[in-house]
Amino acid sequence: MLTEQRRRQILDVLKRDGRAVAGELARLWNVSEDTIRRDMRDMASAGLLKRVHGGALPVAAPLPELSVRRNLGTEEKRQLAAAAVRLIEPGQLVFFDGGTTTAEIVRQIPRDMALTVVTHAPTIAAELESHGAVEVILIGGRIYKHSMVAVGPTALAAIDRLRPDIFFLGATAVHPMEGLTTGDFEEAAIKRRILERSLATYCPVTLDKLECVSPFGIASISELTGLIVAAESAPDLADGYRAAGAALVLA
Repeated sequence: MLTEQRRRQILDVLKRDGRAVAGELARLWNVSEDTIRRDMRDMASAGLLKRVHGGALPVAAPLPELSVRRNLGTEEKRQLAAAAVRLIEPGQLVFFDGGTTTAEIVRQIPRDMALTVVTHAPTIAAELESHGAVEVILIGGRIYKHSMVAVGPTALAAIDRLRPDIFFLGATAVHPMEGLTTGDFEEAAIKRRILERSLATYCPVTLDKLECVSPFGIASISELTGLIVAAESAPDLADGYRAAGAALVLA
């Protein structure tokens, strides 16, 4: 088997199984394990996969700009948002991460529900303009434009003074072994700190982000209160995530 054929098949295995084990592929294709490891090393350098002990995991595809993401997977996001809103109690202090799924949660908050909402995303704060019963606290800092969220020491200092009842966390990739990850170092640090300060943390995640890995870690699966996923994705994925310590909330 030629090198390029082998590497294409490694990507096929990752897409199908969510992981690739070097020893298994070496035996299957009758090549040395060192050959497979060399393939994986070169592919990792090209950003095509993430190397882990014994093999590789798929990487999350680069996210398009926020304006484009607003129109992707809208029905699935509405389902996830409806499940998330059911977790909110009147009078709570709720922290919303940036992102299009969390924006959909905000849109579905009943207009007569009294809450205090905290966010470091100006776009999320703007969604609450017409919610008269909701008090809004906007965290400032340097804006990371790809996600339109505040990052840096100013944001961290403000977050350290809060104790949210519930945090809706966004991630670009979720994997049972690698946990929750995202594509920016500073953004990952902000998400991690909000999680640490919150009494409960839920991550609504669309199917395309499951079984993938991004460069910067946020938290392990077991650190979440719950992972909100579409019910149709649960049968195939539930066992792996529950074994990693995840409580699944089915939308």
